[in-house]
Amino acid sequence: MEFLRPTTWAEALAAKADQPEAVPIQGGTDVMVEINFDVHRPPALLDLNQVGELATWSREGDTYRVGAGLPYVKIIEELGGVLPGLAQASRTVGSPQIRNRGTVGGNLGAASPAGDSHPPLLAAGAVVEVESRARGVRMIPAHEFYLGVKRSALEPDELIRAVRVEAAGGPQYFSKVGTRNAMVIAVCSFSVALHPGERRVGTGIGSAAPTPRRALEAEEFLANELDWDTRLDTAVLRRFGELCSRAASPIDDVRGTADYRRHAIAVMARRTLTWAWNDYRKVRAA
Repeated sequence: MEFLRPTTWAEALAAKADQPEAVPIQGGTDVMVEINFDVHRPPALLDLNQVGELATWSREGDTYRVGAGLPYVKIIEELGGVLPGLAQASRTVGSPQIRNRGTVGGNLGAASPAGDSHPPLLAAGAVVEVESRARGVRMIPAHEFYLGVKRSALEPDELIRAVRVEAAGGPQYFSKVGTRNAMVIAVCSFSVALHPGERRVGTGIGSAAPTPRRALEAEEFLANELDWDTRLDTAVLRRFGELCSRAASPIDDVRGTADYRRHAIAVMARRTLTWAWNDYRKVRAA
C-alpha cells in the first residue's frame, strides 16, 4: 500500500488527481477500522494531517467555514455557541480520544448513514465545499451530498475542503439512540433546527435510511401549521413526530429493528422540537 503525505492543499489535490483511487485519511477513525478488519484495502492512503489549513475554521459574515480536518473537540470548545446542533452531535462521537482525532470531513467522506454529524448538518442547511485540481471548487448542499450507503456526490478526483454552516438563528438540538450511553454507533438519530427568521424548521434523520435525510413532509407541515407567536400545540407536535417517522426507511439489523427505529424517530422528533421550542419561547419572553 502506497502512503502519500502532502504538506499543502495544492499537493493534496495533485496527489488525488494523479491517484483517484487513493483514500484520504485525517483522523483515521473510520478508515483504519476498515483496514484493520480487512473490509477495505486501498492501493494508496492520502494522509491529509500535514495540510494545516484543513484543521482551522473561519467566519464569513453569518457563515462559519469549518475545515474538513477540524477535530470534534475543537467544534465543541470553539463553535458550540454558534453551531449548537453540530456541537451536540460532536459530543456523542466515540470517546475523548476519538473526538480529538475524528473530523466532520471524515464523517462526510465515509458517508455512513449512522454518522453523527449528518443530521445537524442537514437540519442547519449546511453546504459541503469540495475541490479538484481540474475543475476547482464545487459547493454541494448537504441534502444533495448523500447518494447511498457510504456513497457521496464526491467525484474520484475531489477532496472535501470544508463545510459551511450558518450561525444558528434559533435553538438546535440533536438526539441519538444507542445500545449504551457512550462509544456506540447510533441505532438512529435525529436533529432539529429552528429558523425563526424564515418561519421554518429544519430536520435531519440518521441511521434510519440508506442515507442521512431530511423529513421534508414534516418540515412543510410545520411551515404551514406552526404558530410562532403562541404555544406549541400538542396535535401539531404529535403529527410532526408521525411525519418524521414516516420519512425514515429503516432496516432490521444487529443494532435494532425497523419498527423500533421508526418509533424512536417519532419520539426524538417530538422531544427535540419541544426542547427547541421551549428555548425559543424563553428568549422571546426575556
